[in-house]
Amino acid sequence: MLDDKSSVPGFLLLEKMAQISYQDCLDKIFTLGRFGIKLELETIQNILKLLNNPQKNYYTIHIAGTNGKGSTATYIESILKEAGFKTGIYTSPHLVRFNERICVNGEQISDKEVVEAYEAINAVDLGKRKATFFEINTAMAFYYFSRKKVEWAIIETGMGGRFDATNVILPQVSVITNLSIEHTDYLGSTIKDLAREKGGIIKPNTPVVTGVSQPSGLRVLKELAEKQRAPLFQFKHDFSIRKNPKQTTYTYRGLQQTCKEVAKPLPGEHQKENLSLGLAACELVFDKFKKSDPRYTLSPTLIRHGLSNAKWPGRLEIIMTNPLVILDGAHNLKAAQVLGKYLTGTLSDKKLTLVVGILDDKPYEEMLKLLVPCAQRVIVTKAKTDRSLETWVLEESVKKITNKKVEVIEDVQMAVSHAISTCSADDAICIAGSLYVAGEAKAKFNVDFI
Repeated sequence: MLDDKSSVPGFLLLEKMAQISYQDCLDKIFTLGRFGIKLELETIQNILKLLNNPQKNYYTIHIAGTNGKGSTATYIESILKEAGFKTGIYTSPHLVRFNERICVNGEQISDKEVVEAYEAINAVDLGKRKATFFEINTAMAFYYFSRKKVEWAIIETGMGGRFDATNVILPQVSVITNLSIEHTDYLGSTIKDLAREKGGIIKPNTPVVTGVSQPSGLRVLKELAEKQRAPLFQFKHDFSIRKNPKQTTYTYRGLQQTCKEVAKPLPGEHQKENLSLGLAACELVFDKFKKSDPRYTLSPTLIRHGLSNAKWPGRLEIIMTNPLVILDGAHNLKAAQVLGKYLTGTLSDKKLTLVVGILDDKPYEEMLKLLVPCAQRVIVTKAKTDRSLETWVLEESVKKITNKKVEVIEDVQMAVSHAISTCSADDAICIAGSLYVAGEAKAKFNVDFI
């Protein structure tokens, strides 16, 4: 295993500092959001260097892409944990609590440990430019994983790849899930541009697993991989997954092995691609280290048991059954396409109420065209963030699409309560359009329905 360097300056500083409260800590962290996004790596590199580079104390798997990063990460983490490894997973954004972003062996970082990690990072944030919200979060995760002595950390990029704060690690495998146009101000306006940014996580001689299907995007990834002498493995070309006839299970045909009767732990047909990417990444890891540790034996039994514990909240998550309430962030066009397909297929026999709120930097009209026709009633709402689209804008757009009933309830939790109280037990409710909306709704269920 890698050398333990837990005696880094940040650890020593903690003993000398009076801790702030957890809430004060979060206030300071979220205040950093107003400084926006900075596409460079020097700031986080300097912070990590002063901490003796804690990200080098464990093995990592790096995941970029437009959609499916979180679920792919949780598939990989669940299998590694089932094999007996101590795992860390870093994802974003959170739904209800900040602590969700940083987990070890499935357990969220504690409030006390959030404060300790923040203070350690803040103490060495000494550069000309102060670290941004995401840079601080990322450094906190790397620091915490080192302190907890994890063996494997699965790291999800934030927005892009090439200049993403997470792109200071040297992973054992890189995963690029899929591409769809997003964040054009930062990542470019074409699939080719996007592939170049996401493909920035490809490292020398490090295998890459990808679900990218667009020819222009694949060409870029192949060029980047060739330049780095990194083996590139493609979904549907080098590995695949297929539903077994008349069954609910799948057969994975991988890089080296075939695993039959695999149960897909998360709903939605799109998840079979994410599952396949996760299994391919695990194949590469287990094959590389199989001679060094008996735990690196990727058997069908290990895969099935590991996947049975995989959970990823806020994505086609059923949080109530009478009426059926489904929570799905569906925060961009690709995610809205996937959700619309699910609603028109799986829930076609139910009267559906759509509770929807969207951020102002998203293609909301196109997203609404995919979701609104699935519903018999629409409630537009607004998450408590200054990035939320005004409800009157959503209302006008919805009315252009449908003649069905449209209601406006500004508060997400009130909108959810109203939807439930005015539905019958046989109806369905889908809460979607933004991870912020999903998070506020989930927080209500955590308090009111436990």
